[in-house]
Amino acid sequence: MASTSQSLRGKRACKKIFWAVFPHACFILSLVIYAFLGALMFSHIEGNRKVNLSEEYRTFLQNLWHISRNLSDNMTENEEIFKEKIHALLSTAERDWFVNPKDIWTFFGSLFFCCTVFTTVGYGNTYPVTRTGKYLCMLYALFGIPLMFLVLTDMGDILATVISKSYNEFRKLQSKILASKLCSGSTCNKGDELKSRAQSKIVINEPLTIMEVLKSQPGIKRKPIKFRNAEIFEMLIARENEHTKPARSKSIERWSSCPELARGKTMSRVIENFDKIGKELEKLDVPIALMVLVIFVYISCAAAILPNWETRLDFQEAFYFCFITLTTIGFGDTQLEHPKFFLFFSLYIIIGMEIVFIAFKLGQDRLIGLYKKLISFCGDKKMPSKKVYPK
Repeated sequence: MASTSQSLRGKRACKKIFWAVFPHACFILSLVIYAFLGALMFSHIEGNRKVNLSEEYRTFLQNLWHISRNLSDNMTENEEIFKEKIHALLSTAERDWFVNPKDIWTFFGSLFFCCTVFTTVGYGNTYPVTRTGKYLCMLYALFGIPLMFLVLTDMGDILATVISKSYNEFRKLQSKILASKLCSGSTCNKGDELKSRAQSKIVINEPLTIMEVLKSQPGIKRKPIKFRNAEIFEMLIARENEHTKPARSKSIERWSSCPELARGKTMSRVIENFDKIGKELEKLDVPIALMVLVIFVYISCAAAILPNWETRLDFQEAFYFCFITLTTIGFGDTQLEHPKFFLFFSLYIIIGMEIVFIAFKLGQDRLIGLYKKLISFCGDKKMPSKKVYPK
């Protein structure tokens, strides 16, 4: 019997954990499926498009041939003139003339493009060329960006809980260390006395019989008989209420043993979890300096790892690239040679964007508080002082 009861408890605990994790896993899985579907769609549309060599492309080749011929014939002339001509000619060139679409719009390349769309990074290195691809890109962003923000908000609750609990535990540990340093003999004795008093109060608050309560409160003996009877009657009612409360909970547990009712109760809890999205993020209140330090450490770790496969980037360039990515600026001035390796950093990007979002929100709250103080200060200065006239 004991083993069966333990197994039932284990199953119930697993179910509770599953339904608690289910909303978070649902959002992340939806975003992953959305990214894979977008990669399949764009790789098919943009990768299989036909490259039509236009008249501008032929004119470009002719001008390039003339410049190269003049350069070979007049080697003694000023090279700056040829550099200016080549620079002006190359500025009119289009990338589509020299790159095969299938080399850009592979599955991993399209997946990288989709990630830059719904994360609003938009490097600009890869973009749709066909009219159908442009229309689908707008439609894809229209649904992908809200889904991404929903994932960020959901993961923000988890990160806010972790950060707030870690910060509170650190403050408690810091206060204990300071208290132990400042604790002297007299103060420690006072603290022990307070603890003993608190423990004695806790013992008194434990459930006692009516006779024990009367014996522990000698003030009742000094009162008249009718007042003593009234207080005893009130104590009896309070004790009866204490006994009836567990009985109600047991009856509810019996009703919850029904599978249909238990399933309905579980689903209501899951719906409540969906309704609680974003609540923990609103409660977060930690110093901004702590969040800046977390962002610096977080970006530094990625900047140390990224140059292992992106050999053209050093630590400073990688730090700059990660900062531009996590803040969703995305200039596109730093290009990646192996974007499919960076896709394995997608979880890093999502968590990092969430950390930056939390820092921005804390900064926003501090600015709002500063504006409130400034407006109230200006209002107090402009308010005329009340004059008190003698009666």
